[in-house]
Amino acid sequence: MAKSSNPNILFLFPDQLRADYLGCYGSTFSKTPHIDKLCSESVQYTEAISSAPLCIPARASLLTGYNCVATGVFNNDQWLRPDHSACGMPSWPELLSKNGYHTEGIGKMHFYPWDISEGFDHRVIAEDKRHLDIEDDYQLYLNKHGYKKVHGNASSDYYEGKGAACSTIPAQHQVDVWTANQTIEFIDTYKSDKPFACMVGFPGPHCPYDPPENLVSEFNPEDMPDSIADNSVSEHFKQSFIEGMKASWNGVDYSEFTEAQKKKIKAYYCALINQIDTSIGEIIESLKRNGKLDNTVVILSSDHGDFVGDYGLTGKSFFLRPATHVPLIIRLPNGSHKKVDSSVSLTDLFSTILSLANVGVHQNEDSMILPEMPNANESPRNYLFAPSHKGYMVLKDNYKYVRYHTGFKMLTHTKEDPEDRNNLYHNLEHKNKLEELQAIMEKEIDRSIEIANKEKVVDRGGLMGEGAFGKMGWQRKYPEDLSYFKPHI
Repeated sequence: MAKSSNPNILFLFPDQLRADYLGCYGSTFSKTPHIDKLCSESVQYTEAISSAPLCIPARASLLTGYNCVATGVFNNDQWLRPDHSACGMPSWPELLSKNGYHTEGIGKMHFYPWDISEGFDHRVIAEDKRHLDIEDDYQLYLNKHGYKKVHGNASSDYYEGKGAACSTIPAQHQVDVWTANQTIEFIDTYKSDKPFACMVGFPGPHCPYDPPENLVSEFNPEDMPDSIADNSVSEHFKQSFIEGMKASWNGVDYSEFTEAQKKKIKAYYCALINQIDTSIGEIIESLKRNGKLDNTVVILSSDHGDFVGDYGLTGKSFFLRPATHVPLIIRLPNGSHKKVDSSVSLTDLFSTILSLANVGVHQNEDSMILPEMPNANESPRNYLFAPSHKGYMVLKDNYKYVRYHTGFKMLTHTKEDPEDRNNLYHNLEHKNKLEELQAIMEKEIDRSIEIANKEKVVDRGGLMGEGAFGKMGWQRKYPEDLSYFKPHI
């Protein structure tokens, strides 16, 4: 078999990694030398935005290239319908697999059921750090070495640390280290003539903030940045945040949340990022060692960020920059550095990955080939629409309009007011811009609803009831061939 000219694709995907905790995105208090080196050889998107600042909705959108209204996956207890591919919404791993790639999924994917393929030819699985009873590959590995998965609350200072506590699992057996080792083994042993597309889902630095003890001393809480103070969004949602975090999956009460506790969380978060950074350096070295770096596209991004104490919050969910701003860097085989400052969406990776793999142009309003990538559009996005279980967001011309499900509305200027302190919603000077963004939001919601229901399309053979449709006993084909379907909005 002739060797394929298509590049390998290595997609590095830490969970809950906010952009500004990387050196290449401006951090002076973290330690990310390997990611920074990768970025120096990559196209760096400085304004990459999560398509939905919540784990599973963001991942469903990343897989399919559609926002969460269109996929129907709004929350962490939902997933794509089992026949989503037949209904016209295939995943990018499936499309690559059907077009000559070997697709490999390593680490955390957050699918339901947790062991389904979603288009990956092979998976090596390490699910959420709190999913103690899932018998995934990492659990089997730990058992073999005399350990088992543990919740963060197994550490005595978990509650006092508000979720920040050293892991009781030794450093060499940490889940992010294991995920990197599995990736290195895959790269070292892959001999097929097929190009590979390998997605690496690191479970960290997602909470619990549980780095190994040997890394904790590397990050002094006093060196961490001061926490962003509460604003009208955090004040509006504070009580629901507190009650939600008390649930058994987390079990932490944030009714009292001191600055010292916030800075400890930031330091432990940095330690988890540093552990992943070291692992990424080892993975890149394995590509070099095997002579594969020059024919591999390396992508780094994340599903959403983390407040780590900012606004008195942890986690994500709200349309505030620490939750929505994610890193996105793509190293092409030529290894040159460029910066792109226009807003791009996590969903854009769907069409971009397919384009890089020469699987045709698959674009829609939610997923466009990223600027500076092969086959990219000449003009950047005019605006960005991001829905979630909390509401809807539109970004355009440095303005952000958010309509939360509670009825709370906010208009801010993202450059002049990145912390969302000054709500311009009732300011008449910005009335025209507000109305423009509201119109965009309404249009995008309508468009997305139509896409979400496109599997109901019926081919009745004609508009007049002619053909087999007009005979008694006609059987509807379901799902119909949707390749021709285009939204009418």
